[in-house]
Amino acid sequence: MITLRKTRRSATRIELCAIALLGALALFGTSPAAHAERVRDLASVAGVRNNQLVGYGIVVGLDGTGDQTTQTPFTVQSIENMLEKFGVTLPANANPQLKNVAAVTVHATLPPFAQPGQTIDVTVSSIGNATSLRGGSLIMTPLQGADGQVYAIAQGSVLVSGFGAQGADGSSVTVNIPSSGRIPNGATVERAVPTNFDSQPFVTLNLDTPSFTTATRLTEVINKTFGTGTAEALDAVSIRVRAPMNPSQRTAYVATLQNLDVTPGTPPARVIINSRTGTVVISSQVRVMPAAVSSGSLSVTITEHYGVSQPNPFAAGSTEVVPHSSIDIRQQKAHMFKFPAGVNLDQIVRAVNSVGATPSDLVAILEALKEAGALHAQLIVI
Repeated sequence: MITLRKTRRSATRIELCAIALLGALALFGTSPAAHAERVRDLASVAGVRNNQLVGYGIVVGLDGTGDQTTQTPFTVQSIENMLEKFGVTLPANANPQLKNVAAVTVHATLPPFAQPGQTIDVTVSSIGNATSLRGGSLIMTPLQGADGQVYAIAQGSVLVSGFGAQGADGSSVTVNIPSSGRIPNGATVERAVPTNFDSQPFVTLNLDTPSFTTATRLTEVINKTFGTGTAEALDAVSIRVRAPMNPSQRTAYVATLQNLDVTPGTPPARVIINSRTGTVVISSQVRVMPAAVSSGSLSVTITEHYGVSQPNPFAAGSTEVVPHSSIDIRQQKAHMFKFPAGVNLDQIVRAVNSVGATPSDLVAILEALKEAGALHAQLIVI
């Protein structure tokens, strides 16, 4: 492996990252004993989900930090349309220069079973060139779902955690993001989302992580609790469970289902490598067949020097700058260690940590073991 030498500060940072990474992995050295989890932590009820809402609105009352209307004509158009609804008509040749207004998008998450009259939080974000929304108020904004229907109305004062300041010479400072804010309980639900929660003689549980083992175990636990034939696994994700049709009884029934304890299946052995940050995560099920690994590195340092060539007096020559290059090659001592049969995560971490491998060295070792057929795990690069 040939790499260009890094600065001492960069090398120290990489070594510290490697030590922290391998030390954290060593904490999970042995496979933990299987333990039960609540169904609510492993699965969700089909059809019981959040819905995304979005709308376009206007924030007013800003302290000169709004959109530059010459560059955002849609802000002026929005103000004209709003004024027209209130019976105010601007002259055709009018060109308002507004500094206290900003065009924004408003989005919110509508929770399942939300009913008209309830309130939800909304997030307001500038879509123009407004520098800050601090001190502004959102004018009544309809929030639509994916079907184009209005499900909530948002309005209120915008709370902004960031701020910015600018000097006369153009210098500025910004803390957090002042062009975005939130309105707690800023939208009122106007329409409930239709649901088929109580329209079928069964409910379906969807596992968050697909697993045939977990689906089978969950089916067995439900049948053992409520009787044979109550639940059936449809696939690695979905389990269909018979449920009462009465809404009150069904609610209590689902609550009981969600509080059952089930032992999830063991996840597959995986090694996750983040190619951008050098982060490596090794699951506890990773095993290595007998293999010998040699790890070393070759450092090449190229240094450029510049000299001056001065001609002799009265010679017909000119002064020239002459470059000189020096190349230094150093090969660090290679480390070799052997993995016995069936070695687990703890032994892998100890072996790699003992030779002081960096994250890049660890990635190279794992990739080589996978190519050699000695790594029994899925190698995933993200």
